[in-house]
Amino acid sequence: MIRVSKNSILTIKPYIPGKPIEEVKREFGLKDVIKLASNENPYEPSPKVLTAIAKHSRTLNRYPDGDCFYLRQALAKRLQVSPEQLIFGNGSDEIIVFAARVSLKKGDEVVIAKPSFLIYEIASKLEEAKIKMIPLKDFRYDLAAMKRAVTRKTKIIFLGNPDNPAGTYLSDTQIKDFLKGLRQDILIFIDEAYFEYVDAKDYGNSIELLKTYDNIIVTRTFSKLYGLAGLRVGYGIGNAKLIDVLNRVREPFNVNSLAQVAALACLNDEAYYHKIRLEAKAQKEYLYRELRDFGLSFAQSSTNFIMIHVNNAPAAAKRLMRKGIIVRDMSPWGIKNYIRVTIGLPQENRRFISALKDIL
Repeated sequence: MIRVSKNSILTIKPYIPGKPIEEVKREFGLKDVIKLASNENPYEPSPKVLTAIAKHSRTLNRYPDGDCFYLRQALAKRLQVSPEQLIFGNGSDEIIVFAARVSLKKGDEVVIAKPSFLIYEIASKLEEAKIKMIPLKDFRYDLAAMKRAVTRKTKIIFLGNPDNPAGTYLSDTQIKDFLKGLRQDILIFIDEAYFEYVDAKDYGNSIELLKTYDNIIVTRTFSKLYGLAGLRVGYGIGNAKLIDVLNRVREPFNVNSLAQVAALACLNDEAYYHKIRLEAKAQKEYLYRELRDFGLSFAQSSTNFIMIHVNNAPAAAKRLMRKGIIVRDMSPWGIKNYIRVTIGLPQENRRFISALKDIL
């Protein structure tokens, strides 16, 4: 038996993803199962993306471009930043790991909302940092309490905007006020995995903040709206010197070649994804109406998922699964009596509402 080098490793609870469709089919003997548990885009990638993947699949015997050159140039132009301000990851959560690796040592402190995206905690614990978790207030970040938690040992503050699993967002004013008075040697990690779904006019303009602050990194992903969850490609934007440091711990060829060409094709088909964005919004409004009519409360969301209050969430999630509908019981996140439901296709959402009314 090997000896574990860090005791902190044994304190980490592995991330448990939502159950795969095929597993639920086998477990319950079902033929038709829908998955509304992992905040995925229910639509397949655009035809342009599928064409690009098919075209480049013949080159899979070659290593990918380790610099993501063409994707880097296209994103830099779109975001109006220099190419040197971008880093790419195997999903944006890999960049969370990079940030923890270069910023933290044993005894350093990290400030995180509770609950929030689990990888913030996992990556920080792996570096033996002390985690300060600040409870949400009405499913929103308590920024005042997070700021009070900062000490001379604080090295990273994670801000999900919008956040998972709460689904709420931070306004431009809130972020700017929060940054005032914070030390410039604290890394402010703004995770914007769901930013394409936000339509609030006062949503924070994080890219603009990079012109003033060199201790901010903003991450985004092609896994959500763009529907490339199976290919895993995300990116970070920050000061060129910060990005250079992060790149030093990035493994070579961490973004595969099909992910790169698919992401580039996504950027060249905005019309397709604009339609998906509008459909997701319309379907979210449909779910809101049905839940209100049924007398169920829920958390207003700026993402592609909704947290819904039910009595005995573990039992509700299990009963829905037996009906072939996979949702998330939020009890493991410390949110009792809530399930999290991803916005699916129209027919999937109708089936979910029908099943929910039936089990309740």
